[in-house]
Amino acid sequence: MKKLYPLLFILFLISCEDVLKEEPKSIAMQNFYNTSGEVATAVNAIYPPIVAYNAFGFLYPAQLNCYDGEFFTGRGSYAPLSDFVGLNSTNITRIGSMWTQFYLGIRNANIVIENAPKGTKISDTDKAKYVGEAKFMRALIYFYMIRNWNKVVLRTESNMTESNVPLSDAATVYALIVEDLKYAEENLPEAPSVAGHPSKWSAKSVLADVYFYQAQYTDAMNKSKEVIDSKKYSLVEISKYEDWQKIFGATVTNSTEEVFYLKFSREPGYGWSEVGFFHHPNDPWDTNKAGLFAQYMADSTACTWYQNEDKADLRRKFWYYWNIGWGPTTMLYNKFYDNTSTTGNAGNDYPLYRYGDVLLLYAEAACRANNGPTADAMEKLNMVHRRAFGKNSLTPSEVDFKLADYSSSQSFIDLVLKERGYETAGEAKRWLDLKRLGIVKDKIKAATGKTVADKHLLWPIPVSEMDYNTAIDPVADQNPGY
Repeated sequence: MKKLYPLLFILFLISCEDVLKEEPKSIAMQNFYNTSGEVATAVNAIYPPIVAYNAFGFLYPAQLNCYDGEFFTGRGSYAPLSDFVGLNSTNITRIGSMWTQFYLGIRNANIVIENAPKGTKISDTDKAKYVGEAKFMRALIYFYMIRNWNKVVLRTESNMTESNVPLSDAATVYALIVEDLKYAEENLPEAPSVAGHPSKWSAKSVLADVYFYQAQYTDAMNKSKEVIDSKKYSLVEISKYEDWQKIFGATVTNSTEEVFYLKFSREPGYGWSEVGFFHHPNDPWDTNKAGLFAQYMADSTACTWYQNEDKADLRRKFWYYWNIGWGPTTMLYNKFYDNTSTTGNAGNDYPLYRYGDVLLLYAEAACRANNGPTADAMEKLNMVHRRAFGKNSLTPSEVDFKLADYSSSQSFIDLVLKERGYETAGEAKRWLDLKRLGIVKDKIKAATGKTVADKHLLWPIPVSEMDYNTAIDPVADQNPGY
């Protein structure tokens, strides 16, 4: 199942031959959408642009992990990202490449949404299922885009043949995202049809996150509670450090906490290239001498969180000392590794949403919705915390946080943020958390002594879009500072 996307490569070439145009090619021939198999093939074409090297396969997590500040520092051409002063020309080009890949995925989703209902040899249930999957993917892509650009060109099935479409603000885009995800949760199956595809519970989890980022905390709490109460997921229990590979290992195809992952394989050109960024060519966790050591902890002796974190926390062992030429206190990261892969083709999957994310989201949302931490919110936080110490996640233990010690909303929210930082390090989620809370400048200043420039908070609208889209004013519509 981890080889699903390589098998779609030919279809990807057919459906995406012109990256700047929205009109469908041979994939949208009138007789292509008649059967369930034909529509499923069209749905599968949504994924290759998203898992490509220029998107989640490499460029996206590489960018956001370098913004972390508290856990990672960028090296080489990624070093400017850790200066927090905005993007240089090299990284602006990379951002433009991501924009193109995201719209390829959106374009292919729009084609399915437009054409699947026209099928003559497919049931209404299957039509709704496939449209639901396409809407889920469209919503997911727009959700990642709007948090990084704050305004995007809203291309849907109704305007996908138009070249000149103005930018839409965040509120307008979020409205479409919510609409798409509500349709998806009603029409997607209980379990993924194929590994790496969404279920109705995936849709509910992303919808909870969308509410969360819009500060609709009661809705976020309720929707994430639906996922928790479904009993569809559970944390993978950890008793020793090596057990983490049951979750993040290169050969893992699924686990009880996988809500929605992007799937990669060791096939040439289809691995998760970001894994090599965490490693050195000569370290013991190297991806077949492919390590680029482009993301590292600059000096563990100066890192407050690393020095203060309980040494019994098994997540702390993801970090290991390795001198990359800058002294013995430099540290690299081995949450993700694949030391038997071909060069640059790590088989690890990208955990966009796992059960731990849902538990921690619920904990914060419940605190905010109830104007203070609840026993249930603390229990969900403690489930993640216990597991990190090798304890059974469902059984109270001596490592539990006590509700009486975090009686104020802010103290509890700070605790959740800290736990989420440890739990999701290396997954490109920290930067968005800090931005959402409006504390990114304070946190980065405290961790690195650097000042985050306002322009660094958003990505520039790519020149490639403005050159071909006359509805965008290249001066007035550009994000500040670019």
